[in-house]
Amino acid sequence: MTDLQIAQSIEAKHIREIASKVDIPEEVLEYYGSNKAKLPLSLIDSDQVTKSNLILVTAITPTPAGEGKTTVSIGLGDGLNYIGKKALTVIREPSLGPVFGIKGGAAGGGHSQVIPMADINLHFTGDFNAVEKANNLLAALIDNNIQAKTGNLGIDPRTV
Repeated sequence: MTDLQIAQSIEAKHIREIASKVDIPEEVLEYYGSNKAKLPLSLIDSDQVTKSNLILVTAITPTPAGEGKTTVSIGLGDGLNYIGKKALTVIREPSLGPVFGIKGGAAGGGHSQVIPMADINLHFTGDFNAVEKANNLLAALIDNNIQAKTGNLGIDPRTV
């Protein structure tokens, strides 16, 4: 069974159900459909953080199928929950490498993957896209100022 077939065979739970398992109140969820939500930073309890454990998966050599950090991270979180721990797996939004076929799918693999795969690889909630647009706007403004020779921003093109 392929990763895609596995992902498509799973019925996604509503994000409200996932949040309730770790005592996140529904009223603080900012929904993006039924399977994604943003959480407010106010949920971070500094005292609780100091009493908790953090496992950081930073680098790994992927398997021949391209499974690596995400697969290990999801599998580890699933395993900790399986033995009764309240574990969360937090992954960052992937680069656009998977979209352009440069690297793996950024959603894990096999039974250790996150769904919906397409949403994960194509912007989650749009935040990454907004940062990209802001960056491109600033680059265009700088280029325009340099090309117009007005120089009123005082930017030396050799230092950009």
